[in-house]
Amino acid sequence: MKIAVSGKGGVGKTTFSATLAHLFKENGRKVLAIDADPDANLAAALGYPDLARITPISEMTELVAERTGSKPGTYGSMFTINPKVDDLPDTLAREVDGIRFMTLGGVKKGGGGCICPESTMLKNIIMHLVLARDEVIIMDMEAGLEHLGRATASGVDQLVVVVEPGQRSIETARNVRRLAGDLHLKRVSVVGNKVRGQGDRDFIGRELAGLEILGFIPFADSIIEADRRGLSVYKNSPEAAEAVREIFTKLAG
Repeated sequence: MKIAVSGKGGVGKTTFSATLAHLFKENGRKVLAIDADPDANLAAALGYPDLARITPISEMTELVAERTGSKPGTYGSMFTINPKVDDLPDTLAREVDGIRFMTLGGVKKGGGGCICPESTMLKNIIMHLVLARDEVIIMDMEAGLEHLGRATASGVDQLVVVVEPGQRSIETARNVRRLAGDLHLKRVSVVGNKVRGQGDRDFIGRELAGLEILGFIPFADSIIEADRRGLSVYKNSPEAAEAVREIFTKLAG
């Protein structure tokens, strides 16, 4: 099971990703949770604040240079576009409470879509995770699908777009759906978050007609409190855990 989770910043995709990872683990599955968002905070959402201090792979200058043959601090130099990455999940992932965790980071220099050593490393790692690993992979992505190339996208079992009941979030979801179509990724579904009632459910369903709605996560003070204290939402918000458990049942089935 390979799941990529996308959505506008702040909609709760990281909360959903972390809770889903805990549910797969509780059901006896081997889980590798991947923070692929440059604004990395999946470790805290999992309830592992110490892991937030891990250096993202994209910032491991010596490792990137070693694997790609590039020279740190230089631009325009030659480097390999097919670096060895298959050993990195086993050597760099940290395991806490039965869930293995990696943070990829992002390319922060000018031109986020640049063909640079760091970007090449990230794309090859994600391709390996999606196409070659045999455990449950849950990737907390940024809103774009830059690192999901055509071959990689074909290996994703589900792209889940998390939305909240608002037009900006809905517009991001539409853009993600369009990009997914360009990548021929047909397994796209939606999770509604911060839902306060039937009106919010109807709004999301109406604005994203044609996309499968996996379920809804309620607006709850317990979720906000868990985030404020850097605690696992799964363990500290019964409302969120129950809502995501229903979504997990659909995905796992």
